[in-house]
Amino acid sequence: MIEPLRTKHGKKRIAHLKIKHIMAIKAAMHETLMQANKMLKRLSQMMGLAVKMEWVAANPVKGVDKFSVTTEGYHSWDEGEIAQFYEVHPLGSPAHICMTLMLYTGAAKVDALKLGPANVKDGRIEYRRQKTKKNPSGILISLPIHPALATALAARPVTFTYLETAQNKARSCNGLGTSMRKWCDMAGLPLCSSHGLRKAICRRIAEAGGTPHEIMSVSVHITVSMAQEYSKTFGRRALADRAFELMDSTKTEQDLTNHPARFVKNSPNTLKVKDNK
Repeated sequence: MIEPLRTKHGKKRIAHLKIKHIMAIKAAMHETLMQANKMLKRLSQMMGLAVKMEWVAANPVKGVDKFSVTTEGYHSWDEGEIAQFYEVHPLGSPAHICMTLMLYTGAAKVDALKLGPANVKDGRIEYRRQKTKKNPSGILISLPIHPALATALAARPVTFTYLETAQNKARSCNGLGTSMRKWCDMAGLPLCSSHGLRKAICRRIAEAGGTPHEIMSVSVHITVSMAQEYSKTFGRRALADRAFELMDSTKTEQDLTNHPARFVKNSPNTLKVKDNK
């Protein structure tokens, strides 16, 4: 992402970079809003380093607002799309194992392509996300192996990694993305992508009534707010079902307590009011 900027502006002095220049870079990317926002994020990181190194007094990127983006990001696979993919790509195929591995681990491409038998310990898949493993306290992800995943793994013996090529060579991240795009297109799923599988497993947990912390235990989101988005977006259906169950339960209790008049008898022990006069 930064390389095109380096090619165009690399000979200029960093101390001369002003807010107006950042705004011009942003404006030039107006057709790809999310990419423009990512560019601002990377530039801000670089300029933050420049401040620490005392090359500049302040970070000019902080004075530029990001584009307002209304998109929900990558499309989350629904159950119909998952079933459609499996209809085209049978058990034992590279597409099937890729789909199943990412769907039942929530691993990103960069992490999924490195998973293999060495990651299985005591019947669980364990790994650290590339985003966090450089941190000494990075969170260890430890997931039970779902029966569907166990079946898929058994159907495709491997040497090193589960997503290795037919020549037992490791796939690259770009190569896996290209293959997944081809497999999705073959299944007639133009909106689906590998990243959408991370959202799919979070959706499934949310629809099953899972809490944000339970979603985080699988997705390893850094903040609770990110996991809460899945609960708010996909957990409403389960919550609505439980709300109606509660409503029906309350109605039943009311029916039991509000008996018909023919079952009600006047008590013979009527209260006697004492006249204090």
